[in-house]
Amino acid sequence: MKLRTLIICTSALFGGCATVHQSYAPDGRVSYNLNCSGLARGWDKCFQAAGDICKEAGFDVLDRSDEPSSTVGGSYSGNRGGMFGAQTSERSMAVACKRPAP
Repeated sequence: MKLRTLIICTSALFGGCATVHQSYAPDGRVSYNLNCSGLARGWDKCFQAAGDICKEAGFDVLDRSDEPSSTVGGSYSGNRGGMFGAQTSERSMAVACKRPAP
């Protein structure tokens, strides 16, 4: 049971896909809020998700943010004590698919 819990937690922490939420851009186009935060996610995951959504039409980046987040890890017991872990980033991007040329 402990191994199963560890695998689930590790998968959630290091998951490689961007999460996507649909919204609307100020100009009325459908937009997509992409989140590619975490240790194993980077801007490439957001750009890949935007390309998968908009395909050959392409997309416009409406907003983009990258903020450092907390350290992921935990303490360990031993003679020295202390913390271990890695710095994560909160990355998000809003995109809208380009409109077809007239």
